[in-house]
Amino acid sequence: MSLRRKKIFRPPSPTATTIYVRPGYNRVLAEEFEALKRKRVELVKDKVEAHSQGDLRENFGFKAAKDAIRAVDQKMTALDRFVARNAFIEVDPATWLAKPTDTLQLGHVAVIEKQDVPARRRHRFTFLVTTHGETASDPESGIECLPHNSPLAAVLLGLTVDTPTKVMLPAGEAVVTVLSIRNPTQGELDRLLTAIKAPEIEES
Repeated sequence: MSLRRKKIFRPPSPTATTIYVRPGYNRVLAEEFEALKRKRVELVKDKVEAHSQGDLRENFGFKAAKDAIRAVDQKMTALDRFVARNAFIEVDPATWLAKPTDTLQLGHVAVIEKQDVPARRRHRFTFLVTTHGETASDPESGIECLPHNSPLAAVLLGLTVDTPTKVMLPAGEAVVTVLSIRNPTQGELDRLLTAIKAPEIEES
């Protein structure tokens, strides 16, 4: 009787995407990976030291070091996959100060009206459509960062002013309208763009 390999369902890998980032982002990713490697080396030393202390069944230091190594390994794997699956294009925010404003693009400040369907509730937001990972808000101007690869930005990019568009968002169907498009000021960019940091990646 022939043996059949057990079929195990695995979800498909995420498709490769292009992610726009600010200059220096790739360097931050590399530095994060190197920091994890150094941390792992120190944890292995702790594990070896704990192993030398005797009975592993009651050696909590050994177990803690082992768990910590596993957690670091998972973060390194997740970061490595994140880099391998995506292409990163660095964009200088200085170019956002004088962009054409015919359609909504990365780097624009836009006032957006969103009407939920069928509840008909209306919400109004002022966004700076920005690069990956930006989440800051500016109390002075009321502008919030909207990362270009977020679900809302994905349906807004390319729209023109005063063109209601029915879209499907994670929260449900909605009608979105771009009320205005303009370029940011240097002061707004200075307040909104924070220091670049490595992404918080979900471990799989």
